Amino acid sequence: MEKPGKNARTLTLDNNLRRIQFSALLPHCLLQSSLRPPISESFHFETHQSAAEEVLNENDNNNTIEEGHCVMNEEVSTDKANELFSVDLVDRANWENMNTNLRDLIVMKGPVRENDLTFPKDGANRHFSSTHYVRRLPNGEKYDRKWLIYSKSLDKVFCFCCKLFKNDGIRTQLAHDGVNDWKNVGEKLKIHEASCDHINNMNKWIEMKLRFEKTKTIDKSVQEQINRDREHWRRVLLRIISVVKTLAENNLAFRGDNEKIYQENNGIFLSIIQMIAEFNPVMQEHIRRIKSKEIHYHYLGHKIQNELILMLAGEIKKIIIEKLKISKYFSAILDCTPGLFEELVDALNNLELDIDNVRGQGYDNGANMKGQHKGVQSRLLQLNPRAFYIPYGCHSLNLALFDMSTCCSKAKSFFGVVQRIYTLFSSSTKRWKVFKENVTSLTIKPLSQTRWESHIESVRAIRFQALQIKKALLQLANVDDPKTKSEAECLATYEIDNFEFLLGMIIWYEVLNNVNRVSKQLQAEDMHIDVVIDHLKGLNSFFKSYRESGFESAMVDAKEIASELEIEPIFREKRKYDDIFGFLFDLKRLKSIDDDVLKCSCIKLENYLKHNTISDIDGIELFFELKVLREAISANIFGAIDVLDYIKKMNCCYANAWIAYRVSLTIPVTVASAERSFSKLKLIKSYIRSSMSQERLNVLAMISIEKNMLDKLDVSSLITNFISQNVRRLNLMLA
Repeated sequence: MEKPGKNARTLTLDNNLRRIQFSALLPHCLLQSSLRPPISESFHFETHQSAAEEVLNENDNNNTIEEGHCVMNEEVSTDKANELFSVDLVDRANWENMNTNLRDLIVMKGPVRENDLTFPKDGANRHFSSTHYVRRLPNGEKYDRKWLIYSKSLDKVFCFCCKLFKNDGIRTQLAHDGVNDWKNVGEKLKIHEASCDHINNMNKWIEMKLRFEKTKTIDKSVQEQINRDREHWRRVLLRIISVVKTLAENNLAFRGDNEKIYQENNGIFLSIIQMIAEFNPVMQEHIRRIKSKEIHYHYLGHKIQNELILMLAGEIKKIIIEKLKISKYFSAILDCTPGLFEELVDALNNLELDIDNVRGQGYDNGANMKGQHKGVQSRLLQLNPRAFYIPYGCHSLNLALFDMSTCCSKAKSFFGVVQRIYTLFSSSTKRWKVFKENVTSLTIKPLSQTRWESHIESVRAIRFQALQIKKALLQLANVDDPKTKSEAECLATYEIDNFEFLLGMIIWYEVLNNVNRVSKQLQAEDMHIDVVIDHLKGLNSFFKSYRESGFESAMVDAKEIASELEIEPIFREKRKYDDIFGFLFDLKRLKSIDDDVLKCSCIKLENYLKHNTISDIDGIELFFELKVLREAISANIFGAIDVLDYIKKMNCCYANAWIAYRVSLTIPVTVASAERSFSKLKLIKSYIRSSMSQERLNVLAMISIEKNMLDKLDVSSLITNFISQNVRRLNLMLA
């Protein structure tokens, strides 16, 4: 058989090896040894003799060629393989020891630029600017310097085409060592792009790119086979990512006792893969290749799972951060035990969020969080006085109820009886059966030690079923066990039959019921300050009214229950945010307020939003804007969010009002979202997943918490990003 010439660059595969991706040959046979992945088994590729010789002439390795075959044997652990496989072809620092095949891969991928990249400063306090990516012509037109690329690891710029197609005669820095002379970089770029060498290399780049696009670089039939295999792998990855998403958003464990397909106890992940393979031809083919050992990288192991989980969580985090940066203003909500201020600052710095844009902070009512001198809120206010602190309303209600119960001995006795009733029935299945025989509706509940407003569930069962519970207690009083008999008689005779207990039960039910209703409303994710203020005012009014007339009404209800049993027969500091933002939330007040009062309110708001000499708004300008705005808004606008939408539709001609309403709506009303997030941890890290790493726990928690965002991710682009992160996966790339 006649050998092809060296410039033909053709490769034919044996029919039996057609299933092996052509691009998979590149990492194993074409790349330098520093880039080549370790291979756990012998790979036998049949090539034309001249093609193999060309490959080995370009790579300094110890592979042997015998009778036209490229045979490679190398035993390396899987961990080492993954480590050596992680080569970033986007970074110019990895382009040393360039050969034609690696160059082909890079040309196919093309130059890549990272968006929103922060360039480091040098010793002279200078850094590269993205403005250099654009060339300005004398006539004012702008031209994209697509050939200009920046290396993040080297902090230098290079010429893409000259770096790839340079020859020994080219001595320009942009083709060799790169340029980091940021003072004179503009002049160097102008000189370089006008040079003959650069223009010639640009032509070579464009010609090669066109050849790739027209599939003239390799045999068309082989290319079609490669494309089919790539599409197959992308479909496989799509199904694997779907399984990862499903398990992560439902807080389910991935792995079992082993990681082998079609073996017992191999975990939920592999079990679902096996189930999909029963109905889906793509996964059937993938499993067939695994079982017949046609492929050595099946992407079903735990390391790939972790990588996909990190990628999904990273994409969710990226979306959240982009929203924050677009919104500019944001709030910090924490629910943690140590409450370290440094942790908050480090987190903001790592996310590249400006701490000066924090306009609200909400924590629980622990001293380490809300302390006026050393608490997190106090230390943050020292750096940013405009970060308004909001005590967690639900915690405050809990603390109010706790103080109400602990300062009154009667209250402590009442809740002690409630807990004793639950303990008596729940500590034995026989006693619980007696309870269910007599009480068919509401079930008694234990008292919560942290959520006091939830005591309503414990009190409600006794409030509306006192007679049935008494009958169940009297039935227990007839048992032989002396301890059970004594406790049941005591509760039935001296507690439930006690009118004072019944009166306390009525009062506490009314108090807990109203507090619990407001507490649940405060925990809504879309709760606004004006609505919160209305609810708290309503709760305050209830307590005032109940203090005046509640005792009489409670007496009436208690007497009714006493008749059935056949026995004889009291809030919180006003929030200062109403004074600061109240005139913005209350539209009736805004429309009727006197001009002098409105002006004072605007100036006061300017002072609250001022840090050093800089304020978010101009109070006088806000005053004039609101005078016009309050006349312009229609009757179908009811709340602050509606006003903000109206201002946005008006193309933000009310600039100061736009900022004022954004800041006011940024301030957190509750930290319930953070507490719900914290509760996800116990669902994810259960006793069967106790060995989970902190990083995996964090990203799984993010996916579970933000699972609404998970369904909106562009899976196709995620697959492309996943593939491009590793040389071995380049066989999955689209042509």
